[in-house]
Amino acid sequence: MNYIAAIESYINREIEVLRSLDKQAINDAMNLLAETFAARKVVYIFGNGGSAATASHFVNDFNKGVYERTDMQPRFICLNDNTSTLTAIANDIGYDEVFRFQLRGRVAPGDLIIAISGSGNSPNVVNAVEYAKSLGNKVIGITGYSGGKLLALSDVSLHAPVNNMQIAEDMHMIFDHLMMCVFCETSGLIV
Repeated sequence: MNYIAAIESYINREIEVLRSLDKQAINDAMNLLAETFAARKVVYIFGNGGSAATASHFVNDFNKGVYERTDMQPRFICLNDNTSTLTAIANDIGYDEVFRFQLRGRVAPGDLIIAISGSGNSPNVVNAVEYAKSLGNKVIGITGYSGGKLLALSDVSLHAPVNNMQIAEDMHMIFDHLMMCVFCETSGLIV
């Protein structure tokens, strides 16, 4: 079987979406992150499925990579990473509460929320974002497709305008790696 045409098609769609990304929004997100780090505030990040893996990957890249290579001091917490807490809330309270419940009594003024949802309509993600916004916290939303409710709720939107979950998730990882590398390179250290 020759998959070359399909491989080329996927790569071409990736390139097209990559070229359409909003560079000003990425810049705005980076400035919001830098302000949060400088204020020694916490970044709470979360998502479902592949977006949960992306959220966890962000924590690694910033808490280790950016911290190690710059004078920034990121304080990322991934609300997906404690399986016991996540499943206890889902089982005892409801899956729509798995992120909001963890923010209650924990999120403080000046803390930043990064919410990841391919559709932008995941009820548990939207629920947590609405809660954080009601407290005055800023939100970076990372979305695909039309962006859904999360796009409208976000202070800064990192949007991958594509109706394909795999390409959207690829772009979400590019946002992570791009911002990490730019922070490191502008601090004088090549990653």
